[in-house]
Order: sequence, then structure tokens, then C-alpha cells
Amino acid sequence: MKRIVFVTGTRADFGKLKSLIAVLSKEPAFEVHIFATGMHMDIKYGFTVNEIMKCGFQHIFQFINHDSESLMDITLSRTIEGFANYVRMIQPDLIVVHGDRIEALAGATVGALNNILVAHIEGGELSGTVDELIRHAVSKLSHTHFVANADAKARLIQMGEMADSIFVIGSPDMDVMLSDNLPAWTEVKNYYEIPFETFGVAVFHPVTTELQHMHQFAAAYVDALMASEMNYVVIYPNNDKGSELVQLQIQRLQGLPRFRIFPSMRFESFLVAMKRAAFMIGNSSAGIREAPYFGVPTINIGTRQQGRTNNPDIIHVGYATEAILQGIQQALHSTIEARQLFGTGNSDASFYQILSNPDFWHTPKQKLFADQVHA
Repeated sequence: MKRIVFVTGTRADFGKLKSLIAVLSKEPAFEVHIFATGMHMDIKYGFTVNEIMKCGFQHIFQFINHDSESLMDITLSRTIEGFANYVRMIQPDLIVVHGDRIEALAGATVGALNNILVAHIEGGELSGTVDELIRHAVSKLSHTHFVANADAKARLIQMGEMADSIFVIGSPDMDVMLSDNLPAWTEVKNYYEIPFETFGVAVFHPVTTELQHMHQFAAAYVDALMASEMNYVVIYPNNDKGSELVQLQIQRLQGLPRFRIFPSMRFESFLVAMKRAAFMIGNSSAGIREAPYFGVPTINIGTRQQGRTNNPDIIHVGYATEAILQGIQQALHSTIEARQLFGTGNSDASFYQILSNPDFWHTPKQKLFADQVHA
């Protein structure tokens, strides 16, 4: 039996890991553990560890890695210490991390320094802000890679990763998006008490490399939402540095009838709301990756997703209120076709098949660099 631990720190990365956790949990050849930390353990963001527990998964370990005063570097150090102690306790054969959060960096660091196999989900992507640095650092600390498409694989090879350690399985959240298990819109609408049928979904995260302007950018974003006269389902930002500046502006929307504000939403419910939306607005990767699958227009604000996609249907705008309003009008008058750029919904089956191959478990823990200069 192989013991596998998944590291999750946010509602978003759990949504992407969920199908992979589920497919392995059904098989007696694997013992699956979950290390839940980060935003999952913060009541301000909905204490979303409860959503993990509702899934019925076994072996869920809860670890608080931050408080209201924590900076990202301090949170990283706490996560490394907490996860290192946990790893020594359960002795896993594989650590699975996702994406570009500091929890993933902590998980990969602990694995690399303890000679434990590390698998990185959705490496090789491009984006702006500090996420770019973290994602590539996690890739270099990982031994195997499960990527969304051929472009991501090519970037990892460019970074010196061995081609035979990279597996193209698509984006695992597509397994959820394209399944028959999403709740009905009426169920989501009633549960979250959303009072309107026509609305936009708004998610705006802080950009850590632009903190000195974040208050101004968040204010312009909220000004645009208010001036547009549309209805909105508004989701709180992640807990990156600067989050409080965005939340302070969102508080201006409290009590206004055109706005329904949530610290977080269950991933499946969020997908259903996005599928029903007139458009997605903000700077979340959901607007770049998930919304196009549903044919939903996206107004992408600012630099956070810079370089993430060349999808011509994405409406890119700056931070100014007027530019955002023009983007909203363009989205309301646009018709786009659904695009499947990150897989077809069978990532879980591919993941299971790869991990079921004995050769996978002989992946060298001694990293090699695939030198393109002398190739």
C-alpha cells in the first residue's frame, strides 16, 4: 500500500485536487491523507475545512499556519515546520501539491529535503505577481509533474525538467466541471439566497507586487461594480498580503440590493453560479481557465493573470474604473464559444493509471537537469 498526502491551503486548490483525492481513496492500493491548512482554517474565509470533511474523506489533518498579523514568509516557515512534523509522523510515499501557493512551496520543500517523492499538479503555467515565482520554485523542488496541457509541459522542459517525469492529464477541476454531479441552479440559488437570475460573478485578489497601489485599484474595481448597475455575486479575495485592502473596499457593497457577498462558496456551487453568470469579472484564474469552458465572457482586470492565456475571447482591461466599465459593456454584448484548453474531464482516471504503474514509484529522487543548451 502506498501512502499519499495531499496538501491543500485554499478553496480553489482543493477544488482542483478533489477528483484526484477521490479516485485514489476508492482503491485499497492507496492510503490517502489530507493536510488542510491556510485559508481552510480561517473563519474569516468560511472555515472551508468543513467542506473537505463533508466529502467523507478519511485522514484529514488540520493545521493553522497563520494569524491576522502573519506575513507570507512567516506563514511559509510555519507551514514548513508543521508539515515536516506531520510527515515524520505518517511517513508518506508521495506528497502531492498544487499550483502556486505558499502551502505548495512548503509541501515541496519538506518532500525535497526529506527524500520523499513530490508530485506537482498544474506546474508550467504563466501568471503575474509572486505566484509566478512560487509556481516555478515548486516545480524545481518536485520530482514529477501533472500538467494541464502541452504548453505547460514544454515550459517545464525549458526549465530543465526531464520529459519522462511530466504527464499531461489536463486540469483536474475540469473533472468536476464536466461531470454530471453538479448541483442544480435552483439548489445553489436557494442555499446561498441569491435573489437574482441575471448577474456577474466578481472575484478580485490582491497583487502582492503592486501593494502600494492596491487600495486604489480595489476602490476603482468596486466603483465600477457599483456604477455598472448590474447584479453581482461577490467572492472575498484570497489571503495574500493586501487582502485586507480589497476587503475594505468590498465592505462598501454590504447591504446594497444588487450585491450578494460571500467569504467563499463550495467549489461545485461556485461553478454552477459561474455557468449561469452573464460574465466573470476580476483577476481570478477561474475567469481564465474555467469560465471559457462554459462560454462565459471574462473581464480580466490588471496584471495578475498576465501571460496566463492567449485566448482571444478574454477581455483584458486596466485598473481604471472607466476601462472596467467598458469591459463590462463589451462582455454584455459578446457571444463566445465554449473552449476546452485545459483538458476534457478525465484527469482523475489518468492520474490513477499513472500512479498504478510500478514504474512511477521508481522515479529518481535525485533531480537531474535536462540541459537544452547541449541537447
